[in-house]
Amino acid sequence: MSHSPDTSSTPGAPAPGDPVPPGASPAQPRPASSAVLKGQPALVTGANSGIGRAVALSLARAGADVVVNYVTDPDAAEQVAGEIRNLGRRALTCRADVSKEDEVEAMFAQAVETFGTLHIVVCNAGLQRDAPFHEMSLSQWNTVIGVNLTGQFLCARSAVREFARRGVDEHVSAAAGKIIHMSSVHEMIPWAGHANYAASKGGVMMLMRSLAQEVAPLRIRVNAIAPGAIRTPINTAAWQTPEAYAELMKLVPYKRIGEPDDIGRAAVWLASDASDYVTGTSLFVDGGMTLFPGFSSGG
Repeated sequence: MSHSPDTSSTPGAPAPGDPVPPGASPAQPRPASSAVLKGQPALVTGANSGIGRAVALSLARAGADVVVNYVTDPDAAEQVAGEIRNLGRRALTCRADVSKEDEVEAMFAQAVETFGTLHIVVCNAGLQRDAPFHEMSLSQWNTVIGVNLTGQFLCARSAVREFARRGVDEHVSAAAGKIIHMSSVHEMIPWAGHANYAASKGGVMMLMRSLAQEVAPLRIRVNAIAPGAIRTPINTAAWQTPEAYAELMKLVPYKRIGEPDDIGRAAVWLASDASDYVTGTSLFVDGGMTLFPGFSSGG
């Protein structure tokens, strides 16, 4: 079971009319755009599927032009870009492996050339390579750390450089720029059999907090979203059947699975001036998964 985005999946939430397991939450209605992010171009990594796709579309509904990053499945990325354009916003698709320094820097250069600047960067791309610890290969470890942690470092570094170059434009936003790291409940919940993934997300949390402390004087805000169980293709087995869904709900006090749009709405808030005094914070969007539900009856 995964609680985090995966760049290799295909787009995600059940289509309208698809059967929903008993007790599951249907697709949520989408509120009308308030254009709170108008004039603030955004870049979202791993935006061709799952959580990244939902975040990119949510930012566009809120008025942002969006760079749709992907590393596989360019057709899915173009589909997301088409949906963004249908919302009246501009979109750019850009292939880049976030674990590669030269590809990240080229992506940011293309984004700035196209949109003039960036105001919002969502470091979302992530993956899993699961194995029992004693069987985990160095390749499995390095692949996960490379994308989930080093990739977020590289993207955040490029973001800080652009935000600091431009400075605050108070006609657009109170902050010089906003960085949103995509973490996971596993930045604090251990996950046996997934040591590389949990270590990467713990690292993301301290990267986010350390960076937030460092760049706050530049009026750059840095936060993280920590999703719990979200309905995406990577964790289909965890919610596809009534039996699996019931087992999953033992971990979720709120008794529904999260939808990608739940994360998208959180990203819009963190990117907007409504959260201008918020920096260095992990926003858990998890239905209470981090409340240790096993202790609700006394442990």
